[in-house]
Amino acid sequence: MHSPDPHDADDDLPLLYQVVYCSRAAAGIDDATVDRILEAAHRNNPQHGITGLLVFGGNMFFQWIEGPRAHVRRLMDTIKADPRHDSVVELSDTEEVRERVFPDWSMELVTPDDIREVLLDAQRDIEDPRSAQALGVLLAQLQAGPLAAHPRG
Repeated sequence: MHSPDPHDADDDLPLLYQVVYCSRAAAGIDDATVDRILEAAHRNNPQHGITGLLVFGGNMFFQWIEGPRAHVRRLMDTIKADPRHDSVVELSDTEEVRERVFPDWSMELVTPDDIREVLLDAQRDIEDPRSAQALGVLLAQLQAGPLAAHPRG
């Protein structure tokens, strides 16, 4: 009889490319503009296999994007060329076989006040240790980054 190999579980998981970035919002960015960004993401991301979350607060964007490498890189090129973003800085990028962290979110808006709890919930619910580790790195970056100092509303 064949014993289950714990590595066989990887066969069911996709190869995902993930980018986490932050940027400064250009002058004049308001909630209506962010709503339009989300509408475009909800319209376009599912057909490209992209999921993730977007945080907007304190004139900063912070985003986690995951999906096929070619589609995520194309989206990052679009973001970097978008005049609504200034100073786009990629904080991390990885490609590995793992489960999606945000499988049902074509792009979800999370407030700066809620992001820590959202990431901690995702970390508790995730089964794949690599995804849990990626969330831990993101939490550490968030604690040290510009959104950490965002005042509570």
